[in-house]
Amino acid sequence: MSSYDVIVLGSGPGGYVAAIRAAQLGLKTAIVERENLGGICLNWGCIPTKALLRSAEIYHYMQHAGAYGLKAAEISADIDAVVKRSRGVAKQLNQGVTHLMKKNKITVHMGEGKLLAANKLCVTKDGKTEDLTAKHIILATGARARDLPFAPADGKRIWTYRHAMVPAEMPKKLLVIGSGAIGIEFASFYNDMGADVTVVEMMDRIVPVEDAEVSDFLEKALVKQGMTIMTGAGVESLKATATGVAAAIKGKDGKVVAGDYSHCIVAIGIVPNTENLGLEALGVTTERGHVKTDPMCRTNVAGLWGGGDITAPPWVFPKASHEGGISAESR
Repeated sequence: MSSYDVIVLGSGPGGYVAAIRAAQLGLKTAIVERENLGGICLNWGCIPTKALLRSAEIYHYMQHAGAYGLKAAEISADIDAVVKRSRGVAKQLNQGVTHLMKKNKITVHMGEGKLLAANKLCVTKDGKTEDLTAKHIILATGARARDLPFAPADGKRIWTYRHAMVPAEMPKKLLVIGSGAIGIEFASFYNDMGADVTVVEMMDRIVPVEDAEVSDFLEKALVKQGMTIMTGAGVESLKATATGVAAAIKGKDGKVVAGDYSHCIVAIGIVPNTENLGLEALGVTTERGHVKTDPMCRTNVAGLWGGGDITAPPWVFPKASHEGGISAESR
């Protein structure tokens, strides 16, 4: 059994920042990760998404070269090459986090972590288990995409952001359900790449958590670029077929319209990764599935801390990193 001062469960922006800060403070530190160091943001979230958007932006400029007094002929896009570049960016950052762990002498345990007590957890990898103990354990397991209950993602026709980031084929007619940051990013990307894109948002404006002026300006810009946007609308049914997706969409006028699409991206929010962590047995307080913490990132269980998407919103990189630092520095 290995013992530490601090164990961080999860290596996303909240987790790796917490681990680095704890190590800088002279604490013997370990981090537990089940998939990729750097978590969702660096590997499957905001960073590789921005790489996709950059390629789409350059492609858009090339198609409108004449507006800048330039000439560009036979412009085309290779979706496989665009995705390959994006994955390369993610891999580079993953390697960067790996280097930071070594530089700060943080022990990395790859595998699934589960709390056995407030100061003890079990790590499972390929059927083998290892118990770790620490004076403090920081929970930073993040979150995943929320599925539609009546049409879970299949990775073929109905996608989450992870499927949309590495498409097996280029969508011809794309339905995007949800117009938050993730939904609009992919809608913009695929629209620029040549897909016919429709966005459905149940609220009365897109990116509803932003200022109304931002929503209005963005909607006008996206519609001008050829996108169809339906606000105050909801998806009544969604069914994947062998060749596409059949949807029934209820508009703000109450009428239900049927539509056929080649693919659909579901971007309706996130679900915290709190299952199978052992939280219930320890009596850790949660709220709507998210771990409840105080301003210093303490849970209601002594020695147990939380930060990032596993806790309350906003669910963004800067907030996770900030909470990672707080949890490492608090006592």
